[in-house]
Amino acid sequence: MTLTEICQAIVQWLGVPVEHRAAATQILLALVDAFIIFNFVMLSVLVLIYVFRKLIGFIQARLGPRYTGPRGILQTVADAIKLLTKEDIIPAAADRVTFNLAPLIVFLPAFLVYLVIPFGDPQSGLQVRDLNIGILYIAAVTSITVIGIVTAGWASGNKWAVLGAMRSGAQLLSYEVPMTLAFLVPVLMAGSLRLSDIVRVQGEWFWQWNAFRLDYLGLPFIAFITYFICALAETNQTPFDLPEAESELVAGYHVEYSGMKFAIFFLAEFGNTVAVSAIATHLFLGGWKAPFPFLPDSGWWSLFWFFAKVSLLVFVIIWIRGTYPRVRIDQVMELGWKFLLPVALICVTGVGLLVVVR
Repeated sequence: MTLTEICQAIVQWLGVPVEHRAAATQILLALVDAFIIFNFVMLSVLVLIYVFRKLIGFIQARLGPRYTGPRGILQTVADAIKLLTKEDIIPAAADRVTFNLAPLIVFLPAFLVYLVIPFGDPQSGLQVRDLNIGILYIAAVTSITVIGIVTAGWASGNKWAVLGAMRSGAQLLSYEVPMTLAFLVPVLMAGSLRLSDIVRVQGEWFWQWNAFRLDYLGLPFIAFITYFICALAETNQTPFDLPEAESELVAGYHVEYSGMKFAIFFLAEFGNTVAVSAIATHLFLGGWKAPFPFLPDSGWWSLFWFFAKVSLLVFVIIWIRGTYPRVRIDQVMELGWKFLLPVALICVTGVGLLVVVR
């Protein structure tokens, strides 16, 4: 019994008139989908923060969380309870409406992007909406983040917050351009903006995935590396965590936030970390497909392979965060405009020419 059939049965049980049942079913289905995605984001962030702390501790020869629960497994829950119970302080110089609205704007893309991400093969039904403009939708939704960050900095009425917001706005806009161009490489190879189509055209062997295909002269692999570097900058991960550089800007654009509003920014950051890894998995690493054709990858196995690849990319992001130092703002801008943008243009042009020639 599918989720749609369950919603139809509930609507019928509630006694909704026949002429309104279709609309009521769609509304109920949308609410259930939103509830599932929200809880997935919360659960994934809960697990990711604990793993992040443990891995960073291991890299830095520390133990990480230890005392709250077995091996510190409940430390994230304890921190969430602490933030929920802390006082919500609004500075006197702040614009109250935009100050309260900014964390929600920042969190919104981390929630909406999962609407089009498949968590398994199409037959498993592990996708909310398989839009035919999936990549365009992702590019549009992820660009909302910069609006929330700039709003948070400006509404705080704090000079350090404004500087952090300006840095973030410049950084995010600079890296959105090469990231969008990197999106176009698998789109050209598949001839579709639909994520499921992009995964479907990738082969059954791992060397037939977009990132490893040699018949495009290695350009998709370069596009994958370009996308990954841009994803680090878009999610404010080290070495691109300049918007919240503690040694320079105290705490960046969220310096005046406290309590759960402060936590929402980090929910968005870690939620986006999982999202960019999921997008890279579908665009370049075969999505839900197994690395070898003799391994099962249908049904719930597709969910396993998808999360295995996402977990690997998240591990690499955490590894980089615990290894590399923060770079200067001028180096960040120079890397984005003078190196990554030309490289992304070369990749798109080269792949486009090869597609036309074939």
